[in-house]
Amino acid sequence: MEILHSFAPVVTPTSRVLILGTMPGVASLAKQEYYGFPHNAFWRIMAALGGADGVPECYADKLALLRRTGIALWDVCHSCRRAGSLDSHIVDEAPNDIPALLTAHPSIRAVAFNGGPAFRLFKKHIGLDTIGEGRAVLTLPSTSPANASWSYERKLAAWSALREWL
Repeated sequence: MEILHSFAPVVTPTSRVLILGTMPGVASLAKQEYYGFPHNAFWRIMAALGGADGVPECYADKLALLRRTGIALWDVCHSCRRAGSLDSHIVDEAPNDIPALLTAHPSIRAVAFNGGPAFRLFKKHIGLDTIGEGRAVLTLPSTSPANASWSYERKLAAWSALREWL
């Protein structure tokens, strides 16, 4: 298995919420886009939270939606090995420098994990004490279609908790 690398963070000086995934999946890596697999609910949920009239078609417009909404986006893993796209197959992972990003962006008031695996990898490699006092920590249901026991409506309801910080 080859070593996979994550993308650069999407963040602005006014970002208020940082969403952390694990590592881009196969489709995302091929497209070089966060949440590039069309059946992942991430962009639908972001559009709903951002008050958009549907999901933007263009990736640049999707990123602009995040920036307008106050959402920063990154992955816990800087690199790893993984067969396929399942988080459960991640091995040999190395973390991104999320503490440095949080220090550089004091406007971030909440850190949200896109699924339990992202939360567990963060705790394992970085530690919750690095998030800083006063920041909320939320573990949200994965937006992945692999999380099939959660309907889109149920995922959206859970992710709507972010509105408090947006």
